[in-house]
Amino acid sequence: MVVPGNRLTLLHNGGGYFPALIAAMDGARHEIHLESYIYALDDAGLAVGAALMRAARRGVVTRVLLDGFGARTLAPAFLAELRTAGVELLFYRPERARLRLRRTRLRRMHRKLAVVDACVAFVGGINIIDDLNGRGLTAPRLDYAVRVEGPLVADIHAGVHRLWRLVSWSRIGLRRHEGALLRAPTRPAGRQHAQFLTRDSLRHRRAIEVAYLRAIRRARREIILANAYFLPGLRFRHALVRAARRGARVVLLMQGHTDHPLYRAATRALYGYFLENGIEIHEYHASELHAKVAVIDGRWSTVGSSNIDPFSLMLAREANIVVLDRGFAQELRSALQRAIGDGARQIHRMVWRRTPWHTRFASWLAYGVVRGLLGLAGFAQRWDGVRQGRGG
Repeated sequence: MVVPGNRLTLLHNGGGYFPALIAAMDGARHEIHLESYIYALDDAGLAVGAALMRAARRGVVTRVLLDGFGARTLAPAFLAELRTAGVELLFYRPERARLRLRRTRLRRMHRKLAVVDACVAFVGGINIIDDLNGRGLTAPRLDYAVRVEGPLVADIHAGVHRLWRLVSWSRIGLRRHEGALLRAPTRPAGRQHAQFLTRDSLRHRRAIEVAYLRAIRRARREIILANAYFLPGLRFRHALVRAARRGARVVLLMQGHTDHPLYRAATRALYGYFLENGIEIHEYHASELHAKVAVIDGRWSTVGSSNIDPFSLMLAREANIVVLDRGFAQELRSALQRAIGDGARQIHRMVWRRTPWHTRFASWLAYGVVRGLLGLAGFAQRWDGVRQGRGG
């Protein structure tokens, strides 16, 4: 449900996100919830950890939920320090048998959320990791988050509290008293309309994907989509192509500098299809592109954790915010245009046609490997086959 009366602040990269997050934590009086897929022990991770421990020591209920795969390398000494300070810490699906391939291993908690005192929330794609923590990074990782104030915080707060409760119950095998849920303010903090969307394997299996598809199908002028791991199913691909055929400018900002070469190669297998259908493709090379954002027709925009790939849209727990506000959309669009102008290289159709056959073969081979992983998990048919039968 779209909620009016919010004040939303777009945060650029960790340089904008971490100071705002830590300031909110340092002002906490009652409760902090933090969710992250990755938690690295670098400057950012240590600074956030120190803020969490300060809050816990002054009596704030401080809860941290991390993914059991993404944060599996955290040092035991740091975890012990957090717990000693009073921070409650849980791992979603902790890794116990790393060499065993099971379907459940692919179901990860990929959300990046924080809620402080049920009054301010943060939604986006930024993990607890320094902007320059990556292979060969000399410029900040390109990513975004949103600081949320207003009635929408109630939905985000309920979402993080619900997942904490579920993971907590699963660890101890029974329900325990969690205390009363803080009441989020209902009075307006601004004039922006927004919606909080989650993806899980129960009630909200396709909520984020459906929101994207509805906006794309209504697009008339422009779609700018920046996504770190972009491997859409047939329905999503066809929606983008139909938008281009209606006369909308469709722009895809993809990874150039990547931390997952296999995935980048698999994504490139789709370049020919998009280029031949009038879609612009730009690869970001200034740094690592980690964003999962889009702006459509200068009014609809989204920022969040969900990639446009089968793992995010079919397996992981994700969270996005959808914003219906021209001012916010213009700010995000301007940021993406700067990234395209300053750090991206356009892939031109005629140049792509001259790509050597062995390079194209490698891309399709990578695509096949990714589909093979989906097949092992039992989802390949649903991603490409069944969806085609439903009308693309």
